Amino acid sequence: MRRDAINRPIFIYQLTQLKYTKYFIALVFCVFLYANTSAQLNIAYNKNILTGADNLLANPASLALEGKNIAICANQTSILKNKTHLVDTLLSKKYKIVKIFTPEHGLRGTADAGEKVASAVDKKTGIPIVSLYGNNKKPTADQLKGIDVVIFDLQDVGARFYTYISTLHYVMEACAQNNIPIVVLDRPNPNGFYVDGPVLDTSLRSFVGMHPVPIVHGMTIGEYAFMIKGEKWIKKAETCSLTVVRCESYTHKDFYELPVAPSPNLTSMQAIYYYPTTCLFEGTTLSVGRGTKYPFRNIGMPGFKAGKNYFTPKPTPGAKEPKYNGQKCRGIFITDSMVNAFLKKPAIDTHLLVTMYKNSASQSKFFPEKGSFDILTGDKMFKWSIIATAVSGEDMTYAWQKGLKKFKAIRKKYLLYTDYE
Repeated sequence: MRRDAINRPIFIYQLTQLKYTKYFIALVFCVFLYANTSAQLNIAYNKNILTGADNLLANPASLALEGKNIAICANQTSILKNKTHLVDTLLSKKYKIVKIFTPEHGLRGTADAGEKVASAVDKKTGIPIVSLYGNNKKPTADQLKGIDVVIFDLQDVGARFYTYISTLHYVMEACAQNNIPIVVLDRPNPNGFYVDGPVLDTSLRSFVGMHPVPIVHGMTIGEYAFMIKGEKWIKKAETCSLTVVRCESYTHKDFYELPVAPSPNLTSMQAIYYYPTTCLFEGTTLSVGRGTKYPFRNIGMPGFKAGKNYFTPKPTPGAKEPKYNGQKCRGIFITDSMVNAFLKKPAIDTHLLVTMYKNSASQSKFFPEKGSFDILTGDKMFKWSIIATAVSGEDMTYAWQKGLKKFKAIRKKYLLYTDYE
């Protein structure tokens, strides 16, 4: 965490004038130790949680998978507590995996956001890989031919615009239409301890927002699957044969540390916690730090009018053509203190949204005309609320509350674990 309260060069010079050198050395050591240990989150992570994948492997006979042709929807997050990949583990136990479906970012999680992911063959296992991104978001009847069961195991982060739940929608629908059972291996939601944001206006429905849920839905991917089926958001929902293998020792009050990055630009828990807020800047003229060491923590642009944080985006794996490539940007850094404050009172950071708008290089161009901000927020009035709040300081969250109350009543029907309230 960056701490600018102390002007270190002057501070150290003044200390060297003291006669008590041993105290000076001790103090310098303490300052060094503090600077290198202060970048921590005030969280007690629940280390006892077992994912649905771990529970499946503990009792594989419960699903009677022996001898069946299995397709798995998986990526780099589909790992077990012992750090082995689910696909490799099932193969080692002689289960017959005949196809792998992959979401946005691909099987190894290295593709850029929005980058076309080609179908291929997994070099390690020789199993055909079918990409469910780009023009082929939904498995076809031909792609499902000969499949007896589909296993779905992806780590979601709890935001409506994170596309793994959209992939879940299409896989469930394809299975229902082709009379194939689907098994969802549940995983904890790292943002499962709150619900916030406007509920999607369905006229803005897209792959980054398919269902009438708020930006932060507060559900595990297994709970979300039950809601998709129960609310009949897919075709032939009544024929969808859905099984969810639950997590163990998890509640929505728990903090869960992801063992691997869920996508190439969400590389820290700090970024994951603030993602429901910072991802909204993708629909503005701001950079979210893709192509830097701290994506989704560096927020800014050339010509930004405030902030002491500077960064220069450059091509990196997962960000081959970052916004403002090679240009020096000014802005803010999502510090640990900001995240700790959020964890005490979790909510979308509307203050940050307003601050970044007020200090942008050009307020009139802050929201691009193509409407990407509206698509991300799922609400046509959100940007006008930011503008109005910047002028009057009014509470922009008031308009969300009626929709949130209605959604929470729906959500409650599908919860598998003790809620956060």
